[in-house]
Parts: sequence; structure tokens; C-alpha cells
Amino acid sequence: MDNPASLPDAVRGHWADRVTPVEWRPYLRLARIERPIGWWLLLLPCWWSAALAALAGGQSWPNPIHCVLFLIGAVAMRGAGCTYNDIVDRDIDTRVERTRQRPLPSGQIGLKGALVFLVLQGVAGLAVLLQFNAFAIMTGFASLGVVALYPFMKRFFWMPQIVLGLAFAWGALMGWAAAFGSLGWPAVALYLGSIAWVVGYDTIYALQDIEDDEIAGIKSSARFFGERVKLGVAICYALTIAFMIAAFLMAKAGPASFIGLGVFALHLARQVARIDRDDGAGALRLFRSNRDAGLILFAAMTLDCLLRLF
Repeated sequence: MDNPASLPDAVRGHWADRVTPVEWRPYLRLARIERPIGWWLLLLPCWWSAALAALAGGQSWPNPIHCVLFLIGAVAMRGAGCTYNDIVDRDIDTRVERTRQRPLPSGQIGLKGALVFLVLQGVAGLAVLLQFNAFAIMTGFASLGVVALYPFMKRFFWMPQIVLGLAFAWGALMGWAAAFGSLGWPAVALYLGSIAWVVGYDTIYALQDIEDDEIAGIKSSARFFGERVKLGVAICYALTIAFMIAAFLMAKAGPASFIGLGVFALHLARQVARIDRDDGAGALRLFRSNRDAGLILFAAMTLDCLLRLF
């Protein structure tokens, strides 16, 4: 049976709502542990970047230690980002149906407890970041300004998803920085493509809240595009593919990477075709499907590296 305190977009029957101590569960919800799609979407640009660096550097596979560190860091920093977002948005969240049962607006956690939890997650993320080279560490720290800005953007900027994209796509720079101790144009192109991808999929996600957002005065790309939301997402995804083609060409990727990118593009096109502004549950399914799309692309890039062994 679903936990009555779980949120509408949480994974039903998730272990965080079943086997953990009851007193831990509000904090796990604050970190969105029962919604793993968030850390997957934060992680995937990191893994793409690690694979792109391996392709450009002639390596046989993405650095496995870096990939594991990115995984741990994505979980920690996604949780920290969500905690920070909920602290800032605790009053707005009471006015949106999907968010009013979050731990802070519902009173399951106090502000002081949320702040302590935010610090603990930040320390965990810092411990991961310090395992990389000095340039990658500085690159990671540079993302904090964008992360801090994002929760406020929905109050006055019609496309807050662009700022979310700047933050969530940052990993597209990190894998390259960790591998080379610098940035290169392939990583920049991958970053730009990842930003467009984030704007596209988060526009689909925002369709769930479009009516409540209008009542609460919250701005979003879904409201901005309105009846032309399919076109808006299609443009975002087209930019994604264009920038990724550029990144692959500059990194001298092989056929396997481009085939994977083609499958990735078809997956995004399928999402656009199935967008329905009046189907919130369908929007959530399409949003979550981006994990599979991203893993397909990463697998193709990794295969491209492995094929260089032969």
C-alpha cells in the first residue's frame, strides 16, 4: 500500500517509503530519494561528458572511478538542491496541489531541521568534488551561483527552465574537466545541448502544474509556450541534437556514437508527438522516459570507446 504521505509523482512502493525508519522518511522525501529520476537526469550529462572525453582522448572506456564519483555526487547534490529549493519555495508550495504535501509546507519537517539536512548533503557533495583535480573542483564550485539563483526565477522570469538547464546540465562540463583539467569546445557544445534537453523535458514536467501555477502566479516554460508547447519542446530537442552532433564531430566520435544519437533523437521525437497539455500523468511518464533516452546515448558512446580496442 502506498504511503499516504508520499507525493503524487513519487515512485509507488519505493524502498524509502517502506523499509526506512519512519522518522527518516520526511528527510528522504525532502531529498527526493523516492523520485530517483532527478538524480538520473543530473548524472547523465556527467556520464556523457566522461564518455566524450574518453572518445576525444582515445581511451577505451569512460573513467570508471569518475563515473562512480559522479553517481554519488549526483545523488547528494540533487538532494541538496531539492532541499534548498523547498526551503525557498515553502510558502509557494502550499498553493500548488502537487507540492503542498512536501515535508516543509506540510509541517513534517521544521525549517531548522531542513537547514541542517541541507548542510549535511552539501558536505557529502563536497567530499566527492574534492576527489577531482583542481580545475574540476573550481568548475564544480562555479555551478553554485546558478543553483542558488534558480528557485527565485519562477517568480519573475517566464523561462525559469533555462536557469534550471544551466544548473542541471553542468555535469556536461565536469566529465571533461575531470579528465583533462581544462575545458574544450566539445564539452561546451555538449553543455549547450544538455541545457536545451533540460529545458525541453522540464517543460513537459511543468505541464502537470500548469493550472495551479497560473493561480499561484508561478511562471514556467509550459505556460509561456501555451498552446504551442509541442513546438517549443520540439525546438529545444532539435537544438539538443544539433549541439550534440557538433560535440561528437569535434571529439572525433565514431559511428556507434552517431547511431546512438540517432536513437536518442527518435526517442525525443516520440516524446514530442505524445505531448498532451491536458494529460498530467502522461507528461510525467514522458518526463521520466528521458532517463532511458540518456542511458541509450551513454551506452552508445561507451560502445564507441570499446570498439577502439579492435
